[in-house]
Amino acid sequence: MQSESLNALWLGILEGLTEFIPVSSTGHLILFVDLLGFAGPPGRVFEVVIQFGAILAVCVVYFGRLWGVLIGLPREPAARTFALAVVVAFLPAAVVGVLAHDFIKSVLFSPVVVCWALIVGGVIILVVERAVPAPRHFAVERFSPRLALAIGGFQCLAMIPGVSRSGATIIGALLMGVERRTAAEFSFFLAIPTMLGAATYDLYKNWHHLTMDGLGLIGIGFAAAFVAALLVVRTVLAFISRHGFAPFAWYRIGLGTLMLAVLYGFEGLWP
Repeated sequence: MQSESLNALWLGILEGLTEFIPVSSTGHLILFVDLLGFAGPPGRVFEVVIQFGAILAVCVVYFGRLWGVLIGLPREPAARTFALAVVVAFLPAAVVGVLAHDFIKSVLFSPVVVCWALIVGGVIILVVERAVPAPRHFAVERFSPRLALAIGGFQCLAMIPGVSRSGATIIGALLMGVERRTAAEFSFFLAIPTMLGAATYDLYKNWHHLTMDGLGLIGIGFAAAFVAALLVVRTVLAFISRHGFAPFAWYRIGLGTLMLAVLYGFEGLWP
């Protein structure tokens, strides 16, 4: 149990470091859970639920802004527009996630799928970085429902592990003319209902499989993801503003290629 607790700690840190950059935290967890031989709770519930630890970090960092939106809903149009944009963008993933949940978990949660999604997604990021249109939208408080729905549609692509939820929403937003920093921030806010819904639904579907040891491992991963994500959320926007998304694209391509080599060239190294 001690080794499993240590694995849960490292996986939680990995989740927190990767949730808000476009490299796919779920994809990383799938790859490294297998590499470590981590015997966590069944049904991949560990990989999904600890992501909400990272989302909690967003709530802490942006507490003032989120609280301002909440108390401003009755009287401030900007607050209502902000809330409506997040809700509308969340709906496509909510519908697809419920309808395709079992297929996604049983078929797509595969190291091979993750590796190819990392590589293809990296290439797409490089292409979009060169062809992104001039920004027209600079504040979430001014997003139209149509714009929010379009970005939410892009988020559905992240149902494929390795695509990256933040990557799909950010690239989709950029293609829709959203300014880079605003696109990244909106992906943070959209993560709150998306991951809360995913974590709740996975716990509901797998509750009968969970033991006290399993819940303990989830708790360790959750806490580690929260602390690691606090560090990332405070720094990622400044990094993106200076360097763009190309460094993440090259990282995705390199990691996906390396892991494919491990899978196919050095099969004995893979559990």
